[in-house]
Amino acid sequence: MTVAQQHSPHAAVAAPVPPLAERARSTGGSAVRDILAITARPEVVSFAGGLPAPELFDTEGIADAYRAVLDEQGARALQYATTEGEPALRAALAARTSVRGLATGPDDVLVTTGSQQALSLLATALLEPGDTVLVERPCYLAALQVFAFAGVRVVAVPGDEDGLDPAALEELVLRERPKLLYVVPTFQNPTGRTLPAARRAAVAEVAARCGLWIVEDDPYGELRFEGERVPWIATYPGAEDRTVLTGSFSKVMAPGMRLGWLRAPGALLRACAVAKQAADLHTPTVNQLAAARYLADRDLDAHVARVAGVYRERRDAMLAGLPGALPEGSTWAVPEGGMFVWARLPHGHDTTALLPAVVAHDVAYVPGAPFYAAAPDTATMRLTFVTQAPDRIAEGLRRLARGLGTAGAR
Repeated sequence: MTVAQQHSPHAAVAAPVPPLAERARSTGGSAVRDILAITARPEVVSFAGGLPAPELFDTEGIADAYRAVLDEQGARALQYATTEGEPALRAALAARTSVRGLATGPDDVLVTTGSQQALSLLATALLEPGDTVLVERPCYLAALQVFAFAGVRVVAVPGDEDGLDPAALEELVLRERPKLLYVVPTFQNPTGRTLPAARRAAVAEVAARCGLWIVEDDPYGELRFEGERVPWIATYPGAEDRTVLTGSFSKVMAPGMRLGWLRAPGALLRACAVAKQAADLHTPTVNQLAAARYLADRDLDAHVARVAGVYRERRDAMLAGLPGALPEGSTWAVPEGGMFVWARLPHGHDTTALLPAVVAHDVAYVPGAPFYAAAPDTATMRLTFVTQAPDRIAEGLRRLARGLGTAGAR
């Protein structure tokens, strides 16, 4: 500092920069992401992250699709594109949705950068700070993050092992006057449960009669191991003009492609497109064209069937080992598909407090508490079974037993 600066009235210490936005200060990070950072060591058997098995990716087929796109239409693949998405991909998504029972045209679809972005765009388009949103109990953690950033009030709908209770839903709608209900009705994250058809019909009826948007998130629905497919809520009478269906290629093709979509009524879809323009202009063109080419050249349904067969074996391996891994009196659900087993330890156990001792044995799970909008059940945990092979699952459960102090207790 020069002599002139020392005597200058402007040489004082600089004022601090303005603070972060309140939503950034008040919204915490993802508990799952934090745990993944802790358990990234290769020796850890992780049941924590919702990660598909990478050895099951159709790497060759996806690589062929990218090569074909870059060889045949490289200039277009590397150029800007429309916000709504590449026409070929939108048409393919509309066709897949229509075949599954929900008549859909390409103009009904908006391609997003993963289905997580779809939730963010919907929050931007639909929600004002202070609005009320209804969710399941427990609820997908990253959806709770989206709603926290939107500054809304989140209220959980009571339910049971089959999912939310439509009678309780109606009571809350009439009392709380929410804008929307967010639900993952098939192989829910974190519980793995599937909402029965009768309850889906009742949810649609409540939404129509009481005035409510439904956001139906379906990232796992194609990963069915057993049982009959249950139609989307969007297909039931009363839901047609008020349901947004979101989907993703992350669990059936590859999460690194970051491809999701939403199907919505026209005015809402257009609002989401405007919100997306402000977020990222459009989802990467080359990824969209490669996905469209893959769908044209390969049999995605056959690939998903093979993946689901492997995942079923892994689910069965986890279910076989849980009785010896968890304390006496623990309970868990048997999912018909998806990626998760939801377990509850006996009263008095706190899975968040128990986690450090478990991680010390080189195994990890996700405590259940972060999945609750309020009043968490601290005895719950989510276990992902798809990422590990059966022998690795068995070893992980043996380590879990030691970490929980249940090894040799039976």
